[in-house]
Amino acid sequence: LIGREYQGPFDELSAQAGVSHRVIGWDEVDAAEGTGIVHIAPGAGKEDFALSKLNELAVIAPIDEFGVYGDGFGSLTGQYVHEVAVPIAEDLDAKGLLYRAEHHRHRYPVCWRCDTDLVFRLVDEWFIAMDDLRQPMMDATRQTTWYPGFGLDRELDWLRHMDDWMISKKRYWGLALPIYECPTCGNVDVIGSETELQERAVSGWEAFAGHSPHRPWVDEVKIACSQCGETVTRINDVGNPWLDAGIVPFSTLNYRHDPQYWEEWFPADMISESFPGQFRNWFYSMIAQSAALVNRPAFLNVFAYALMRDEKGEEMHKSKGNAIWFDEAADEIGVDVMRWLFSRANPDANLNFGHPITDEVRRRFILPLWNSYAFFATYASIDHFDPTLTENHVALAARPVLDRWIISQLHRLITSVRAALDDYAPDRASLAIERFTIDELSNWYIRRNRRRFWKSENDADKAAAYQTLHECLTTLSRLVAPFIPFLAESIYQNLQRSVDSGAAESVHLTDYPLSDPEQIDTSLSRDMDIVLEVVGAGHAARQEAQIKVRQPLAELQVYSPDPGLIDSVLRLRALVEDELNVKAIAPLDDPGLFVSYSIRPNLRRLGPRLGKQLSAVREALSELDPAKIAESVASGLSIDVSTANGPVTLEPDDLLVDAVKLPGFAAAQGPRTTVVLDTSLTPDLIQEGWARDFVRGVQDARKRAGYRIEDYIVIDFIADPGVVRAVEAHRTYVMGETLASRLIAESSPGASDAVEPEVVAGPGGLILRDGWYADQISVGTHSVRITLSPSPSETC
Repeated sequence: LIGREYQGPFDELSAQAGVSHRVIGWDEVDAAEGTGIVHIAPGAGKEDFALSKLNELAVIAPIDEFGVYGDGFGSLTGQYVHEVAVPIAEDLDAKGLLYRAEHHRHRYPVCWRCDTDLVFRLVDEWFIAMDDLRQPMMDATRQTTWYPGFGLDRELDWLRHMDDWMISKKRYWGLALPIYECPTCGNVDVIGSETELQERAVSGWEAFAGHSPHRPWVDEVKIACSQCGETVTRINDVGNPWLDAGIVPFSTLNYRHDPQYWEEWFPADMISESFPGQFRNWFYSMIAQSAALVNRPAFLNVFAYALMRDEKGEEMHKSKGNAIWFDEAADEIGVDVMRWLFSRANPDANLNFGHPITDEVRRRFILPLWNSYAFFATYASIDHFDPTLTENHVALAARPVLDRWIISQLHRLITSVRAALDDYAPDRASLAIERFTIDELSNWYIRRNRRRFWKSENDADKAAAYQTLHECLTTLSRLVAPFIPFLAESIYQNLQRSVDSGAAESVHLTDYPLSDPEQIDTSLSRDMDIVLEVVGAGHAARQEAQIKVRQPLAELQVYSPDPGLIDSVLRLRALVEDELNVKAIAPLDDPGLFVSYSIRPNLRRLGPRLGKQLSAVREALSELDPAKIAESVASGLSIDVSTANGPVTLEPDDLLVDAVKLPGFAAAQGPRTTVVLDTSLTPDLIQEGWARDFVRGVQDARKRAGYRIEDYIVIDFIADPGVVRAVEAHRTYVMGETLASRLIAESSPGASDAVEPEVVAGPGGLILRDGWYADQISVGTHSVRITLSPSPSETC
């Protein structure tokens, strides 16, 4: 059949008068699917058009830019393209040419904006031939550093397979292409500058002068054809928007008029854009134009990132109802929360966005940072702390160990953040700031130092605490300023600018923090790191034994195969004892005296790797000494086990080690240590635990009653004799912690020689007029009735 001519179903239409049809071969047609014969329409399909060029077939473009059939198509003329399917089928049936009609479900392109079905329309456009630019563009691409790294391969892949670049659009507004095509001789003139256009103009310059080079003004200018002298009008097309975008490295730097200025700023240090689509759009456009003009890369670094989705990971669309508008998000979420979410996200992966996700970001980082600032501001205001006064300056070497440690960590953080930003890794920088703010500053430094701020004496120790926390917060405000500018500004203004009129007007006008190596104590950081591990294991052991931290315990023993780690713990034993509420810490030579171990394979790691061999490894592990395996895991050493299929090497992360306690003890395992708690309780320990319970109950009642943190109070309470003895035995501690000027046991409000006030309902208890408050609190298993009242004096 190939080469034979045939009669077409619409040969009578004038639009195809003189057009003959013949059968051609095509490797895209397969007899295994359908009939093996298709009818092509070169003016209505990309592949069909390409095939027509190879076979020199006639091309008929049936529709205009509105999707309406033009002249020469009989009854179809003037009809919308999506409304003619049924009339065409009826016409074929009337001619006896319709063999069968049936519905066929298949994929079809739709408009991404409005979901309207799309059709292919053949139009004339302007292209730049890219073959000669391919290699220079690839060379320039390789001279650029891409973040993420896979960007280089993606861009090179696009360049290897790119077609000629279509630079025109059938639109009204846009970059006016300076192309003048002579209708008489076909010559094409391209105008290179506004000056050249003025020199070549034969009419219309006056109408254009003073306007930007856009329609309608530029279309007023006519030039003479350089070949035949005919008056020529600019083509109607405008430039593809990416053509315009690619000129940025030249148009914004005055390339044509001030080359020296352009050279000073070219190429750009960095550009940033979402990578889906940009490899063949903006990145491509700038690479192409820079390679063509100066054979150099337009930018040195590209920081690219993936797409933003809704909270379920789905694309956002107005029509789907899941789009979140910026103004709405800014008002309801807050721009700093949004910026922090974006900064901490892995740029390689799509970012899910929505209220539950931003609420979690606010809870996990923004609030701890703000609460740390609020804690300082509250107590500094009470004590009238002024960081500019000389008497409030304590040399770092003279400050307590926690002060020296947090300053060391602060400068290590500065080093990490600067390195991450230099590597174009804002996510790494953000996560480092999070860890410092949450784990080190808020949950450890501030929590362990609260009493230094609470105490009434304004001594050097309190000044050192204020000075240290002030330095941390003001440095943090500068460190996070590029990420969360508004919160950073608020902290800076309140802590720095308000007390130092010579300080920069804004945090954004200060120098970015520089790390001071002299402030970094590597040995102390290493010691505190192991202390935090031991503390974490100690809390886990308490939780396992179901003994709250307020209940003192006699002893914590610590084991590690590395004696240096034990020395680290002993150097900072006071911190561990206070945090875990134990009376003593001792090294443990043999954890087997108190602890036995259970070893389990980590199925998440070993299951995919070993498959059916996992059962053999499990059996081999059961024959080894669990204590020795636990010691190897704690030391970070691999373990070799023998199976019927040969030896298998297991890394520490391949195994799960469970510490099994003996009666009267609780144990927990850290990465490098094992801790054992003595859980036996003596009467003295129980009594102290009750006193701590009493303090906790009174502190909670103070908050419910609305007392300020600096208000002194009188405490009256009625309790069982055992509770009374416990509180009396620790009277000094109880009164100091609760700011009590008087502590009256087995009494009632009337015992304070005051008239019992009128009762008013309040939160949690009863608020009594004149600042009195009555409530029930729990001490151990006992219920205690307390009444709080304002202190007649402000000192204990």
